Amino acid sequence: MIRKSEANDLPALTEEYALTKEQLAAYRDKGHIYLPGTASPEEIASYEPLIASLVRELNYHDKPVGERDTYGKAFIQIGNLWRRSEAVRRFVLARRFGKIAADLMGVDGVRIYHDQALFKEPGGGHTPWHQDQIYWPLDTMNTITMWMPLVPVTEEVGSMTFVNGSHKNGFLSREQISDESHRTFKSYIEGKKLETVTYGAMAAGDATFHAGWTLHSAPGNPTDRMREVMTIIYYADGTRAIEPDSVARQNDLKTWFPGTAPGEIAATELNPLVYSRSGTE
Repeated sequence: MIRKSEANDLPALTEEYALTKEQLAAYRDKGHIYLPGTASPEEIASYEPLIASLVRELNYHDKPVGERDTYGKAFIQIGNLWRRSEAVRRFVLARRFGKIAADLMGVDGVRIYHDQALFKEPGGGHTPWHQDQIYWPLDTMNTITMWMPLVPVTEEVGSMTFVNGSHKNGFLSREQISDESHRTFKSYIEGKKLETVTYGAMAAGDATFHAGWTLHSAPGNPTDRMREVMTIIYYADGTRAIEPDSVARQNDLKTWFPGTAPGEIAATELNPLVYSRSGTE
């Protein structure tokens, strides 16, 4: 395990990634964006082995891919890796990524909801259509997820597919990610003839960002290589928790905002401020 002093030798990820007015406008209109080179090849080469090693150590699956349900086939999902490793902490709490999130949402500061490694195994199944924010007990539209491959994602494996502008409609269904959510949203998309976009192949260190209400899915992994992806969820600083209206949100309130009551500011030790325009992070 890397000690704090050794983690300090890893790339700082503090240099800014400049966004154009056109990129900001496109994200706010479509609810998603592709940003090549969000992290450099050298930066990814430093962090990927450390993150991948931790995921292998914490992998909880005890059945072959073919014997799991749809959700289990989709990926190895490990959250809050930043709490388990000084090296991963440096990556997840990176100022560069936080500023991109704040700029895209047009807010003054962002906190971490949590990180998630989403490693899709060889032969892994598709990720059903879903909205992320049905899980999040937050009183805001200003939520965003960074999705960054740590290894090249080929056209054969593919990146995520998004429904343009779907974030503007907010809540669409209580369906959690499942076969049912896939059927429900697939019918919705086809019935309304909504436009979908996928960014195809991506290099390690490229990233997509999507809003919490943006409808999205991902294909399976037909290759013999692991699709290694790291995600980080951000929300606007100053956001308050809401009264949970589902078991999923009740669980998330307890898990990710321990001790926070509905109506209170959502800011615990699990939700550090990673970027602020006032420079107080």
